[in-house]
Amino acid sequence: MNYCRQCILPSTRPQLVLDSAGLCNACANHAGKPSINWQVRENDFKEVVRKAKSRSRGYDCVIPVSGGKDSTWQVVECLKYGLNPLAATWKPPARTAIGSQNLANLISLGVDHIDYQINPKVEKKFLQAALERYGSTAIPMHMAMFNIPLKIAVKFDIPLIVWGENSAFEYGSTEDSRHGFQLDSQWLKTFGVTHGTTAHDWISETLSEKELTPYFGPSEKELTAKGVLAIFLGYYFEWDPLKTAEVARAHGFQSSTNGPKTGYYNFADIDDDFISIHHFLKWYKFGFTRTYDNLSLEIRNGRMSRRQAIEFLKTRGDETPREDIAKFCAFTDMPEKKFFETIEKFRNPKIWVREQGNWKIKDFLIPDWNWS
Repeated sequence: MNYCRQCILPSTRPQLVLDSAGLCNACANHAGKPSINWQVRENDFKEVVRKAKSRSRGYDCVIPVSGGKDSTWQVVECLKYGLNPLAATWKPPARTAIGSQNLANLISLGVDHIDYQINPKVEKKFLQAALERYGSTAIPMHMAMFNIPLKIAVKFDIPLIVWGENSAFEYGSTEDSRHGFQLDSQWLKTFGVTHGTTAHDWISETLSEKELTPYFGPSEKELTAKGVLAIFLGYYFEWDPLKTAEVARAHGFQSSTNGPKTGYYNFADIDDDFISIHHFLKWYKFGFTRTYDNLSLEIRNGRMSRRQAIEFLKTRGDETPREDIAKFCAFTDMPEKKFFETIEKFRNPKIWVREQGNWKIKDFLIPDWNWS
């Protein structure tokens, strides 16, 4: 494994590329931010707002929200610029108490809201299938959260969808995709965390096409006919997790008082008990966790040195979210032993080796890591 010389992300991270000098494309993207004329970008957003309002039949935009700090920031910004939004949520099967509290707070800021809950029996079967086929618990989540807002926009003739940050830009992407500001089918296929699949690919003897209805999105033809534009707010305004959290807190958002659920931040990934499992599975496949992503953002924003990030990783140690795994297994009726046997099949043999009864990552970032 090779690691970025500036942050701590490894070359195994999907869409991350190291240049000849050992700098990753996510760090290179960030280094270009000071050259962006954010006033011009804001003016561009005002034009997007003007066009959306001129075409609106009621709601000016759909804002996909979870109740998290980014979606709270999205709502605050859209209201500030005079948009009349409809907030839309895919309701996770393991929504947390603080997630419910923050979502209620977001709605109280002054938006209509749809909480779209999928049949839990279908979610259970889809989660089982996704884990067994790809070692992933996030495919149903991402397929729902990306497609449901698109369907709502088409159904209610809403001209604009406002997403948060473009993760392809913040965490690394290919050169021809990182500057895009419109979420389209190509973006979804590459960065939508669905292994390039659509709902149609999951039709089986146990999952019918009708049962998978919530996971099907409108076609490109339908979106074009309706003139739906999907944008990233992070294209127009500089995105920084601490800054969006500050805005969210100023408008009633609550962080976790129990420390981070997963990763480094106590204000991110706190609305769903299963999201930590998605991030944990990166450890088996790619040799890093959510903490690496978060710490790398801190390095890029000048709040932490690379050495400090590595020292923090040493204090974290094992990041297996055992309580959340137990909840996932209870929801899917899967014995925990089977869960671990299943994910073991997806351990990456290119980076993991077995030594003295323990699995170890070759060329790991921290030479004296405790693998026992």
